[in-house]
Amino acid sequence: MRYLTTARYLDMVARAGSIRQAAEALSITSTALNRRILAFEEELGAPIFERLPRGVRLNSAGEILIHHIRNQLSDMDRVKSQIADLSGVRRGHVSIACSQAMVPYFLPAQISQYRVDHPNVTFGVNVRDRAAAEQALTDHMADIAIVFEPVRMAEFHTIISVKQPVHAVMAADHPLARQQVLRMSDCLAYPIALPTLPYGVRHLLEHAALSSSQTLVPDIESDSFDFLRHYAASEHLISFQIPIGLSAEKMQGELVSCPMDTRDVPAGVLYMGQLKGRTLPVAAARFAAQLSSAFAAEYEVT
Repeated sequence: MRYLTTARYLDMVARAGSIRQAAEALSITSTALNRRILAFEEELGAPIFERLPRGVRLNSAGEILIHHIRNQLSDMDRVKSQIADLSGVRRGHVSIACSQAMVPYFLPAQISQYRVDHPNVTFGVNVRDRAAAEQALTDHMADIAIVFEPVRMAEFHTIISVKQPVHAVMAADHPLARQQVLRMSDCLAYPIALPTLPYGVRHLLEHAALSSSQTLVPDIESDSFDFLRHYAASEHLISFQIPIGLSAEKMQGELVSCPMDTRDVPAGVLYMGQLKGRTLPVAAARFAAQLSSAFAAEYEVT
């Protein structure tokens, strides 16, 4: 287990990019941590960090080693989870990297439901854009990624994918609020609020505008869908979101949502996946199974 302790120390230094910061997080002295690193490098027969004026970074050997270390740490977490499961006490931690649309309604409800039966399982939920969510899987910072229109790295293994048409979101008294379906030209006749470029909704809208020789000129732009949604309630302005991020909007009264015509904006796809080749810990695997059932019950599986 001493090796695993050293492995965790090395992983922390690699993530922090600083021996001092990693030592503070680990509650040990930076001198002791540096000695541990030097001893490991001597045993390995090669340095793994480049010493920089303001920190450290992995060299080529370090990149190879840290990938091995993270796989080992992940496997140990899975083994611990399986051993705990044998005793009938479901423990563990589930780390999720996800699109913003998952945060307001869907994930809170699903996590709460899971913890009713397994209160000893803890969760970490981190909002990440498309590329960052997938990278979190590779770095073993996340067990599960749930992303809208992902970049789709080779290491991404899809567990389930469901269709998510883009919806226009507006105040209940907006002139277009009673429409059943909206064309792109309808929306562009009014001020619009858009998410920033890294997000899947913006990607679909930009592609649709380009295909129809129209130009998107947002009056408001933000990396927060929560801000965009609430701002739409205060001005006759149109924002955009996918259904999984709108499940409670119609009950609030201030806002309405209307699907975009798929002739203009084709439906996007929400993917849930894990790192290819990785066996998830018990808690994460069973939570992923619960999510798969919930997705399949409510949305069209692709």
